[in-house]
Amino acid sequence: MNWFNRTNKPVTRGGLWILLPVAIVPVLFAFTLYQLRHIPERPFHLPAYWELAIAMALGLAFGVVMLIQTAYEKRDDGLIYPISNKNFKYVLLGIIVIRFALSEYFRTLDQTVFTVLAMVLALTYLFVWRIGSFMKVRRLLRQDEVPAASEGAA
Repeated sequence: MNWFNRTNKPVTRGGLWILLPVAIVPVLFAFTLYQLRHIPERPFHLPAYWELAIAMALGLAFGVVMLIQTAYEKRDDGLIYPISNKNFKYVLLGIIVIRFALSEYFRTLDQTVFTVLAMVLALTYLFVWRIGSFMKVRRLLRQDEVPAASEGAA
């Protein structure tokens, strides 16, 4: 079974399932922050603002790349399907390699600071990618609604 090939299953419920990770991951992020704040004998402090800004900028860049590689189409049955992209697995692999390379480069940071920065980066690109994908699906759904509404007015 090919886990990366989802082009044979339609997007259901108006694309709301695409947003499921956007709802779950912030809860996990908050739980992890809570746990990090309560590690015995280890003071907790947030990263500097510039470090958070760089993590968010990298996350934004990764999210935009993922979003560019994600596309949807409406097929003859009237349902919306993801379009298979041969480059997607290489982009995903590249992002993972870059994240590991960055993690090796920043090992000198405090463990909690590094964890928070890695989570901010992942959360940012997940939000950009998933919300952008949802907007692409909704745009396809609206394309059918607009002509139907204008025919009724004529």
